[in-house]
Amino acid sequence: MSLPKAELHLHIEGTLEPELAFALAARNGVALPYADTDGLREAYEFEDLQSFLDLYYELMAVLRTEQDFADLADAYLARAAAQGVRHAEIFFDPQAHSARGVGMGTVVQGLWRALGWSEETYGISTQLIMCFLRDESAASALETLEAAKPYLDRIVGIGLDSAEIGHPPVKFREVYEAAAALGLRRVAHAGEEGPPEYITEALDVLGVERVDHGLRCMEDPALVERLVRERVPLTLCPLSNVRLRTVDTLADHPLPAMLDAGLLCTVNSDDPAYFGGYAGDNFDAVRRTLGLGEERLRELARNSFTASFLEHDEERRARYLAEVDAYEFG
Repeated sequence: MSLPKAELHLHIEGTLEPELAFALAARNGVALPYADTDGLREAYEFEDLQSFLDLYYELMAVLRTEQDFADLADAYLARAAAQGVRHAEIFFDPQAHSARGVGMGTVVQGLWRALGWSEETYGISTQLIMCFLRDESAASALETLEAAKPYLDRIVGIGLDSAEIGHPPVKFREVYEAAAALGLRRVAHAGEEGPPEYITEALDVLGVERVDHGLRCMEDPALVERLVRERVPLTLCPLSNVRLRTVDTLADHPLPAMLDAGLLCTVNSDDPAYFGGYAGDNFDAVRRTLGLGEERLRELARNSFTASFLEHDEERRARYLAEVDAYEFG
C-alpha cells in the first residue's frame, strides 16, 4: 500500500534479504551454512524471539565494510519508497558489529552513504536511532554510547532491543540518563514478550518518548488509560508478532482494540526480510485480515508522522500529513 507513512520501528540489519546476504558473503569471503537462498528462506520459521535472534546475529557476519552497510541501507530505501514510506527512523545495533571487530565508524559512515542521499534518491527523509542490546551488560551499553559520541550529528536517539525476558528496562537507567544529558531522543522495546510492567518501567525509569511494540499493555487497563492520556506512541509490528508467535494469527492481533481504546498506534515492519513484509505489506495485511477501513488506515498513517521525531522540522511534518489526507485509496 502506497499510503504515505513514516516507518518508526525498523532494524536495518533485519532488512538483509537472502540474495543480498549471499552477495555480501561472496564479496567478503564468508561461508554461509545454507546451500542457496531458498535454503536460507526455509530457516525463517521461528518458534519465538530467541530463535529469530540466533539467525539474525548469525547472518550479520556478512556485514564487514562501509560499502556493505551502504548497500544494505540502499536496498531497504528502495523497497520502502515503493511502499509509500516518506520518513524512516532506522534502528541499528552497533554492539552486534563491534563484537565482530566492526567499529562504530564503519557502521555509521556506511549507513550514511545511503541515508545521506535518501531524500534526493528516494524521497525519504531519515534519522538514525542507535539501539543497545538488552542481553548485553549495562557497562557495554555505556561504552557503546561513548563510542558513538563522534557521530552524534548523525544519530538522533537511542533504543533498546534484543531478548526482552529477564532484562528489565531498569538495567539501563544509567545509560539512558547519560543519553538524555546529550540531548538524544529515547525509545525502547517493551511489552512484546515482556510483561506490561516493562512498559511502565521504560516510561518511568528510562523516560522513553515512544514504546516499541507495547502490545501487552492491553493486559493492564490502568496502563492503557495512562498511554492514552499521555499520548505515548506505540510502534506495532503486526507481521512480526505473528512470525514470532506473540500472537497466534494476524486475526488475533489486538490492533483494532488498541485503536478503539484511543491508543496512538503506528504500523511498522520490524525486520521485514525475516517476517514476510515491509511497511506497505503490513498495512495491506491489517486492512485485509483485520478489516480496517480507509479512515482507520489513514489514522495509522497520520499517527506515524505525529509520533516521529520531526520536531526540528514541523513544516515537513505538516507536508507529510497533508499527503496522507490527500491520498486516494485504490
